Amino acid sequence: MSETGTKYWFCLKHHTVEGTDGCRNQDRLGPYPTAEDASRALERVQERNDAWENDPRWNDDPPRG
Repeated sequence: MSETGTKYWFCLKHHTVEGTDGCRNQDRLGPYPTAEDASRALERVQERNDAWENDPRWNDDPPRG
């Protein structure tokens, strides 16, 4: 969390970074400590999905290229 306690979310409906008074939580990813972190939310989701799909502990399929 930032020094001021401000939190940020990434809105999945509008593809924008929002503060506390944004869309419903079910339509958002977060909270993130900075607006920059929130702006990378979809990238982080993709990175985590790729890592999980290629983790042999969770998937018996060969890694995707």
